[in-house]
Amino acid sequence: MAFEFFIAKRYLRSKRSVQFVSIINWISVVGITVGVAALLVVLSVFNGFTGIVESILVSFDPHVRVEKSGMTDDDRSSVEKVLARMPDVAGYSPFVSGKAMLVSKSYGRVVFIKGIDEKTIGTTSGLRQKMILGNLAFHDSAGAGSIVIGLTLADRLGAVVGDGIAVVSPYAMNSTLAPFGRMLPLRFAVVGVFESNNKDYDAHYAYVSIASAQRLLNMEGQYSGIEVRLHDIGDAEAVKAELSRRLSGDFRVSTWYDLHKDLYSVMKIERWIAYILLCLIILVASFNMFGSLTMSVLEKRRDIGVLKSMGASARSVTRIFLLEGLVVGVLGTVLGLCLGFGLLEAQMRYQLFPLDPTVYIIPAIPVEIHLMDLLSVSIASVVLSLIASYFPARRASRVIPVEAIRWE
Repeated sequence: MAFEFFIAKRYLRSKRSVQFVSIINWISVVGITVGVAALLVVLSVFNGFTGIVESILVSFDPHVRVEKSGMTDDDRSSVEKVLARMPDVAGYSPFVSGKAMLVSKSYGRVVFIKGIDEKTIGTTSGLRQKMILGNLAFHDSAGAGSIVIGLTLADRLGAVVGDGIAVVSPYAMNSTLAPFGRMLPLRFAVVGVFESNNKDYDAHYAYVSIASAQRLLNMEGQYSGIEVRLHDIGDAEAVKAELSRRLSGDFRVSTWYDLHKDLYSVMKIERWIAYILLCLIILVASFNMFGSLTMSVLEKRRDIGVLKSMGASARSVTRIFLLEGLVVGVLGTVLGLCLGFGLLEAQMRYQLFPLDPTVYIIPAIPVEIHLMDLLSVSIASVVLSLIASYFPARRASRVIPVEAIRWE
C-alpha cells in the first residue's frame, strides 16, 4: 500500500501538462468542504431544536405513562407496587383526564382537564416550577373547586387568580338534564397560572384535583392512569418493556416518545430530507473529482503503461487512483469539519443568528453537536469520494502497457 500511496501523492502534487486538471481538483476540495460544513451545521441546528422541543415537552409530560380504561383503586395499587420495586423509577403519580369547556364572561374554550395529586405531581412533572401566579394548591369546597390554568388560556378568558370560571362537562350536562340526576360542581376558582413555554399547553390544559376531576368527568373511584418519571429518560423503553411484562390485563404502557410520536416522526423525516439534499452538494463535488481523475488517467497513460510493464498489477494501478481520490475526499472532509465547527462555535458564543425574543422562547438559533452526526457526515463524504474515484481507477487498470508506450 505504501508504494501506491507514494505515487498517488506524487500525482496530486506534480505539475500537470493540463493545468485545468489541478483547478478541478481544488474545486472538488472546495465543494466537499462546503458540503460537509453545511451538512454538519444543518444537522446540529436540527439537534438544537429537537433538544429544545424535548426539554419543553418532557418538563410537563411523564417519561412513562401507564393507562387503563376505568382503572380502579385496586388497579392503581397493583401498578404502584410494581413501580415501587423498580430502581429506575424516580416517582409516580395518578391522574384523571378528559375534555371540558371553560367559560368566562366573554370567552369559552374546550380544554383538556387533568386531575392531579398535588402531593406527588412534583415527582413526575415540572408544573410546580412553571407557576408564575398563585400556587399549585387546591382548596376544594362543597360549592366550588380550584383550578390551575395556562397563561395563554388565562389571557383569553380574562381571568386572574381569585376569579371564578365555569367548567361545562358533557357528563355534567347529561346529569343536569336527567330527572333525578346529581348535579356536578361546575364552578371553579382560579388558584394559579402556569407558563410552560409551550403554547399548546398554555392554551389547552387546565389542572384540578383528582377528586374534582372524578366528579366533573363522572369517574368516581376511577383513574385514567399513572404517570412515571425515571432517573434517566434513556431508560424509558426498557422500563416500558418491563412494565408490559409485569402488568397483566388491559394496561397500556407508553413512553414520552409514544405520546408525541407524530411530532417526532415529522422531525425525523425533515432531518433525513435535509441530510439527503445536502449530500447532493458533496455529490456534485464528487462529479468534479470524477472528471479530474478521468483527465488525469488520460494524461498519465504513458506512466501507467511504464508501471505495468515494470510489474505493477492492475489492482495496484486501481489503488493509486482510488487513493488519489480518497486524499482529495479526506482533505475536503477535514476542512469542512473545521469550517463547520468554527461556525457552530461562533453561533454558540456570539449568537450570529439571533431570534426575536418576543416571538420565540430562545434568543438565538440553537445548535447541538452529536458524535453520530460527525461520523455520518464524514462517512458520507468519504464514500461518495471513493465512488467517484472508482470508475476512473478501473479505467486506468485496463490500460495495456504495449499500446500506452508504443509511440514513446
